[in-house]
Amino acid sequence: MEKISHFSIKKKLLVSLILIVFVFALLFCRLFYLQILWGETLQYRAYDQWTRELPFRADRGDIVDANGVVLAKSSTSYTLYARPNEMKDINYIASAIADILNIDRDKLSEKLSKKGVSEITVAKNLTKSQMLSLISTDVDGLYLTANSERYYTYGNFLTQVLGFTNSDGVGQSGVELYYDDYLKGINGASYTQTDLVGKKLSSNVTTYVDSVKGMTTHLTIDYYMQNFAQKAVEDAQKIYNSNSASCIIMSANTGAVMAMASAPTYDLNDIPRDNMDLLLKGSRNLLVNDVYEPGSTFKILTSAIGLEQNAIKNSYYCGGSATVDGQRIKCWRSIGHGSQNFQQGIQNSCNCVFMDIALSVGKNTMYDYFGKFGIGAKTGVDISGEAGGIMLNVDRVQNVDIARIGFGQAIAVTPIQLASAVCSVVNGGNLYTPYVVDKIVDVNGNTAYSHTSTVKNKTVSESTSEIMKKYLYSVVSEGGGKNAYVAGYDIGGKTGTAQKYENGAIAQGKYISSFLGFTDVGDDTLVCLLLVDEPQGYAYYGSIVAAPFVGKLFSSIFAYKNIKPTYKEGEEPAYNEIDMPDLLGMSIAEASVALKKAGLDYEFAGEGGRVSYQFPVAGQKVRSNAVVFFSTE
Repeated sequence: MEKISHFSIKKKLLVSLILIVFVFALLFCRLFYLQILWGETLQYRAYDQWTRELPFRADRGDIVDANGVVLAKSSTSYTLYARPNEMKDINYIASAIADILNIDRDKLSEKLSKKGVSEITVAKNLTKSQMLSLISTDVDGLYLTANSERYYTYGNFLTQVLGFTNSDGVGQSGVELYYDDYLKGINGASYTQTDLVGKKLSSNVTTYVDSVKGMTTHLTIDYYMQNFAQKAVEDAQKIYNSNSASCIIMSANTGAVMAMASAPTYDLNDIPRDNMDLLLKGSRNLLVNDVYEPGSTFKILTSAIGLEQNAIKNSYYCGGSATVDGQRIKCWRSIGHGSQNFQQGIQNSCNCVFMDIALSVGKNTMYDYFGKFGIGAKTGVDISGEAGGIMLNVDRVQNVDIARIGFGQAIAVTPIQLASAVCSVVNGGNLYTPYVVDKIVDVNGNTAYSHTSTVKNKTVSESTSEIMKKYLYSVVSEGGGKNAYVAGYDIGGKTGTAQKYENGAIAQGKYISSFLGFTDVGDDTLVCLLLVDEPQGYAYYGSIVAAPFVGKLFSSIFAYKNIKPTYKEGEEPAYNEIDMPDLLGMSIAEASVALKKAGLDYEFAGEGGRVSYQFPVAGQKVRSNAVVFFSTE
């Protein structure tokens, strides 16, 4: 018999011991993983398997204006569910809750008696009093959930800015989308322990976790100024049967948006979800999402750049056009403005003056200033979908291009971009980021977000700003912006009439009429830009179409802010009304004499022939010193 080696036995014992230790180590690691590392997750899964959860959607936070006026809020309604397999006496239960729900007891009993159904929706949109009455019945098998519904206090008011939510309460556009994380709140729920078939355990105590309402969002929008702006764009669109009309009012000293209105629009409480064209058109914020060729309102920036660069001449001559790079570029007044100084050139909105300034400054310096003004870049406004504008690459810009850019052609901006840039021209040269939300406050009154206005760029000097304000005041008091004039108040501004393009070519008869004005209101300076897209009829100049609405807007704001007029020497506190002369059939010279004799300034279209159209019509009452329009053919 072979003798067993002690070494062999020890070796086998050692191997066995190592295996045992290894197995126990594996078991220990597994237990450590399950109980320590994965324990909380497994507990949650077990709890989830044996627990029925009924959610309570949190109310979204309110959206309020700068004065605290509630613009959007949420209301809570309740839904009643029933678990038939937990009900012992269905007829008794039906009798107990039928009166509370104001429904037929027999139909309810029949509904609760259905076989093979684990859960039934008994009633929706219950009030809080109904919910409390149902709880007091203490009937097994009944469960309630809370649902939050969004409501917009003023319907079609501020539609594009506020935006809307989907059926799940998630922001889809506007402030509702941009600040959704602050507004949505934290959902709650009730948790009930059940057996495998979903029946509540006799030992169970239902746990309720309250929802937390979303935060209150305070806008910079002023409810009253927004009302004025909304009426202005609705009236403008209706009177001129235009594609759209839009208006923005900004604080030049902070960048805060005081009003932002567009027409057409729709009721936020009746969103046209079945009409995608109307929904998309009505939801689009034209002032932020769309670009346009600004026309003469852009001359404000060209003027400021010319002053900064000492590129202003003592006098200019306009013969109705200028030739650059062999191309003839017309002034809007085909017969020309003759000799004029710089201030008169601004008052007359003479294209030739601004072509000269742009060419004198040069394309590289002009583009450097565009960068300072934020032209060609997003402003950073807290609204989704902002466009950045369209600019030619500076390396490709020819003299003819920079000449056109000087008076607002061959460049595209967003309205908010232009308004923001002009704010800097009239506030001393400080470019601010525009914004619509001032602060956001949680349910405990703690501030979770607050906007701080900071200067992004220094655009022009304070001396240039003061000169520009003086000249732009004269545009309204003496020049083409007279229809924005309000006696007793200083209002400055610039008219704009921009041709539209289709398929790369000028679209005949299609214009965007605009007026960009500003005025001091207390310690602040407000800038207002109003645009009318494709006004119908012969009257399409910004001085005729847009300027009067801005004058009315400012007049309403003066009254709202209780700012009294200060009349200058010789300034009449009220307007005289005169009869509009009959110009039809007259030559340009004859019509000009008739209007000057009546004390009316004018703009016209056409290069010769006889007057075929006038606005207003003959005999209509017109205020003295108004700007009227006629055309010849």
